[in-house]
Amino acid sequence: MSLAAWALGKALTPLVPRGALTLIAPSGERLVFGDGAGEPIIARLIDNLAVWILLLDPDMRTGELFTDGRLVMEHGSIYDFLSLILDNDGPPNPSPIVRALDRLRIATQLWRQRNDPRRSRRNVAHHYDLGDAFYALFLDPDWQYSCAYFEHPGQSLADAQRAKKRHIAAKLLLKPDHRVLDIGCGWGGLALYLSGVARVAEVLGVTLSEEQIARAEARARASGLADRARFALTDYRAVEGRFDRIVSVGMFEHVGLGNYETFFRTCRERLTDDGVMLLHTIGCSDEPSVTNPWITRYIFPGGHLPSLSDILKAVERSGLVVTDIEVLRLHYAETLRAWREAFMVRRDEAVAMFDERFCRMWEYYLAMSETAFRYEQVVVFQVQLARRQDAVPMTRDYLNDAKATLRARKAAVFSGERLGDW
Repeated sequence: MSLAAWALGKALTPLVPRGALTLIAPSGERLVFGDGAGEPIIARLIDNLAVWILLLDPDMRTGELFTDGRLVMEHGSIYDFLSLILDNDGPPNPSPIVRALDRLRIATQLWRQRNDPRRSRRNVAHHYDLGDAFYALFLDPDWQYSCAYFEHPGQSLADAQRAKKRHIAAKLLLKPDHRVLDIGCGWGGLALYLSGVARVAEVLGVTLSEEQIARAEARARASGLADRARFALTDYRAVEGRFDRIVSVGMFEHVGLGNYETFFRTCRERLTDDGVMLLHTIGCSDEPSVTNPWITRYIFPGGHLPSLSDILKAVERSGLVVTDIEVLRLHYAETLRAWREAFMVRRDEAVAMFDERFCRMWEYYLAMSETAFRYEQVVVFQVQLARRQDAVPMTRDYLNDAKATLRARKAAVFSGERLGDW
């Protein structure tokens, strides 16, 4: 047996006690792992160097090798491969090299996440300015690029995204005269929902993505909501004025660990005295740790997935009051499953827009993200905050009443896109 094949066998045998995984070494040797149960998964490593860099730094190199075509799936998909690995009992104590890399990444993460306004804009453009035609391949008709809220099994992605907007709107305790700030507004779907369905007086959505804001503004004009749903290409730190409500969905992951106190202090300054805020963010239900290095290098530069303690320490120092916390488990796994399946159906179109390597990278990103939400301690936190203890009712009973009101309103349609229920 070659040295590379021996090393693979030594490393993977304790990782895969269940399932049927065959890994073909560069020498052609076939290494079999697991108890043989389930659909067989076969992967090939193309060269010996790929073996060693995979073993030394699996968190970074698995995605790189798949993207570069040096880890090739011969039977099953990369999603199947990652699912098999993560659905097992998990790795034993990592090697000294892996532990050293983790310590180095933790020690340098504040430096790597120094997201000043200029760097933040560049990081946003890296991911969100890939072109609307690309995102149209797999997002729902309302362009919601965040975790949906699945109310029952079998619910469609579009319906679950409407349920997410309804759930958030209910938690905001909205009134007709409210001014709302939407930090990280994306393509404007939530801002349009709040102005059109919840019927608040004004929503200001801010983003750093030029392509997102262009579509958000066009949608507001087409829907007749441009007088109440406004959008600005600006950093949250540059917003002026005060708002009755603040909402931020899927943006906090880009703030950077070193800027959490600035973020919450800014939000407190922008809230009216009886104001309420809803933060919807990906996070980890485990202790504070370093975010997957492949994701932060290739997909979300400057990003970080906070633990709840990361968030709450910064909230406590800001003067805001935590009024409610909800943990959405597996909702994002189902959202990502829908995106991944839609992307794979239209993958050839994505190849025509970019190239095969780019599409392997995105296939890995969607697969890795889904398996992280499905098998690891990655969740979504919805944290409701206020300046005063009495700004929110003492029980959650108000949520059902607010949702019933939102459901009862007529469906809104513009530009052929269904927004939700007025």
